[in-house]
Amino acid sequence: MSTTLLQPAFADPVLDSVRSFRAALKALACPGVVQPLEQATALDGLAPATYALCLALLDIDTPLWLAPAFDTPAIRANLAFHCGCAIVSSREQARFALLDEPELNDLRGFDLGNDRYPDQSCTLLVQLPGLEGGQASVWRGPGIQTENRVSVPVSPHFWRERDSRNDFPRGLDVFFLSGHSVIGLPRSTRVSAAETVVLAEEVA
Repeated sequence: MSTTLLQPAFADPVLDSVRSFRAALKALACPGVVQPLEQATALDGLAPATYALCLALLDIDTPLWLAPAFDTPAIRANLAFHCGCAIVSSREQARFALLDEPELNDLRGFDLGNDRYPDQSCTLLVQLPGLEGGQASVWRGPGIQTENRVSVPVSPHFWRERDSRNDFPRGLDVFFLSGHSVIGLPRSTRVSAAETVVLAEEVA
């Protein structure tokens, strides 16, 4: 590994890791609500929030799959050095996957867990240009009092891919990341297109 590729991680490894981990837990506990994730600086190719979540969640026991956009010498070197995680070439081996928006149209191969150990499924870390501006959707389920309206900029095909692979308790947990912010989407959250919900309410 070339030391010239290495960049700083957390300024305070213990406290920043705890704060980032708590932000991730809160994001999953309150689906669709933007949470600040400001403990790390940007890494070449990774937004600050993405890098912070990697530093908080990845370790020697969490094999990571990288989308081609993130499979760079700098990202490989820094995640291997700071996190100690193995970077795998097969989606089936990954406990975490680092994706960009184009990769969301095909979620084949990621481990969905099983009925006995659903927590062994792969978690998707999805870096986006922003967390707003996409097609409006309505999120319902645990952690949401009634509903949350969310407009993460992903294609409708992603929602179909997710629906076809989510059979609770099996499924994929997702973190959407941009800048210094994160939105959590646990497998237990039900997502509908906003216009579908409006039509149903009008009929009722």
